[in-house]
Amino acid sequence: MEDQPASGTVTASEQPLPSCNDRTWLSGAAFPIDGLESVLLSLIAVSAAALLFGAFLALNGHDPLAVYRTLYLGAFGTRFSLETTLTQAAPLLLTALCTLIPARVGLLIIGGEGAVVLGGIGAVLAGVALGSAPGVVGTVLTIAAGALAGGLWIGAAGALKHFRGVNETISTLLLNYIAIALLNHLVSGPIRDFSQTLKAQSWSIPKSFMIGNIPGWSVHWGLLIGLIVCLALHLLLRHTTVGFGMDVLGGNRRAAQMIGLPIGRLILLACFLGGAAAGLAGAIEIVAVHGAASESLVVGLGYTGILVAFLARQNALVVILVALLLGGISASGGLLQRRFDTPHAATTVLQGLIFLCVLASNAFAGRLLPRPRGA
Repeated sequence: MEDQPASGTVTASEQPLPSCNDRTWLSGAAFPIDGLESVLLSLIAVSAAALLFGAFLALNGHDPLAVYRTLYLGAFGTRFSLETTLTQAAPLLLTALCTLIPARVGLLIIGGEGAVVLGGIGAVLAGVALGSAPGVVGTVLTIAAGALAGGLWIGAAGALKHFRGVNETISTLLLNYIAIALLNHLVSGPIRDFSQTLKAQSWSIPKSFMIGNIPGWSVHWGLLIGLIVCLALHLLLRHTTVGFGMDVLGGNRRAAQMIGLPIGRLILLACFLGGAAAGLAGAIEIVAVHGAASESLVVGLGYTGILVAFLARQNALVVILVALLLGGISASGGLLQRRFDTPHAATTVLQGLIFLCVLASNAFAGRLLPRPRGA
């Protein structure tokens, strides 16, 4: 005979499920503590990377403090440097989401570079096909086509993971190379503009589809689009049942199965949204900067977006601040090269050190701040 629960005892099946506003059960600790710890870990990681980079500079005969002053000047010190930083940060706002959103469901996606390329190709093909459309309509549809291409590209990796158990990190890494190979094939023949002799590039989209700069600034409208997308996705991930379901799935897949969450749909949605964000970045590079697809799309935006997502600790609002930081580091590379005769790749070394320190800091997650007793 099975044991019966004691009188007044609530069985597991009778216990109420946590609400959307109660996220403390995901990690066993109060959510504000986790948020504060994430901020502290990121600050510690950046500080450690700065110290390591300073040591690297000192060993090469440079004054670290002078280099850091120049780094700040090249990133934020003048209006021109600030505009350059904002321009560099604009695509990072979107490529970071390609890693951030799937991470909410427990997936490590590193295919942002491929999604950017596919977004650029999709934007070019749509822009050329819609050549007779009115300017605003053509621009919107061109950008939407790029986002759709990127979403389907990363969504395919999510489908492989869910239906066939293919590791998403490996599949998206390989998809990056496939996307770049596809770009090289298309711009070298099928869609090449042979009137351009300096470099191989695709057909150009109509000039009426191009978006200009924000009035008063030498920064294109893609920055504002990226900010709006980050804010919208923050609301989706933090303040909706869909976002809560993604958190549950990412925190404990078995718990998600037990409470009946649509795991497959959540995985596909997260991958599609992440890919669409990176594809949107590629489309904006076409309609705001290049006007055509070429090797200029393959500049590491997707890979830098991974660093932004990790440093932001999967918070879409923090992505904005981190993108500005890394955009500023990239923007100051030329100034460092001129003043200190350092290689332009010195800023890439700094970004790499930040990434390594962020990964190392994860070992202290959950242990940096004291938790309430019983948590």
